[in-house]
Amino acid sequence: MKRDRVALERRRMRAAQLLRHGHSEAEVARRLGVHRQSVNRWLKTLATAGRDGLRRAARAGRRPKLSEAELSELEQCLKQAPEQFGYLTGLWTLPRVCRLIEQQYGVRYDPSQVWRILGKLNWSCQRPTGQARERDEEAIRRWKQQRWPRLKKKPSAKGAPSSSLTKAD
Repeated sequence: MKRDRVALERRRMRAAQLLRHGHSEAEVARRLGVHRQSVNRWLKTLATAGRDGLRRAARAGRRPKLSEAELSELEQCLKQAPEQFGYLTGLWTLPRVCRLIEQQYGVRYDPSQVWRILGKLNWSCQRPTGQARERDEEAIRRWKQQRWPRLKKKPSAKGAPSSSLTKAD
C-alpha cells in the first residue's frame, strides 16, 4: 500500500502545533489517532531539529527504472496481442513481458519484479479458456440435464436412522 507522505507530514505538523499549545503527549495521541510513542518521538525530533525535522522524508528505496509515462506505454503494449511482437501465441507470460521491457526501454528486470510491476498496473494472472476442438456442447447439455440428476446423491428422508455414533437416540 502506498503511503500518503503529505498526510503523514500534515499529521506531524498538527501534533507539533498541539504540543506547542501545551497539550500532553497522551492527549495529542488521542486526538490524532496515533500511538503515544510516536508523539514522544516527534517531540524529541522537535527539540533537536525543530519543525523541519518533522517534514516528510524523500521517497524511500531505489528510484524506479521505468517512469510513470513508460509504465503507461508498457500497459498499452500489453493490451496489444503478443503476436504483434513476434510471438506465436496470444499469451503474455512473465518472460515475454521481461523481454518486451528490455526491447522497448533497454531495462532488464527479473520476472519477480515484472510480477510486481504488473500488479501495480492492476494486471493479474489469467488463464486462457482453452477448450477441446472435439467438445460436443449438445452432449454436455444432455448429460447435465438427464444423467447427472440420476447420479447426484439425494438427501435422506426425515426420520431415517442415523449411522452416526455420536447421535443420541
